[in-house]
Amino acid sequence: MIDYIAGTLLILGAAFALVAGIGILRFPELLTRMHAATKPQTLGLLLILAGLALRAQDLGDITVIVVVSIFQMLTAPVSAHMVGRASFRTGFVDKSRLNAIEIPDQS
Repeated sequence: MIDYIAGTLLILGAAFALVAGIGILRFPELLTRMHAATKPQTLGLLLILAGLALRAQDLGDITVIVVVSIFQMLTAPVSAHMVGRASFRTGFVDKSRLNAIEIPDQS
């Protein structure tokens, strides 16, 4: 039974990684490509790591899987934010495509 669950997690993780790759190729601008590169790729990697953790026999293997998943969760959002911020400041972002929502004054 655990083999089927692990296989399902591995296939779902690979599917999310495939969606991330397709999104990087198909989206027109930097910010949407960056979104496609970080969101489904991170979830895909976490699903693959969960599938591997189910099949792991050694505590050392599970420790490495946990460290990799924590490192991924800490670095992917920060790197995406920094890439987006740098591209916005250097003018690589089409500012006419950005939407700003004004919040009315509550006083």
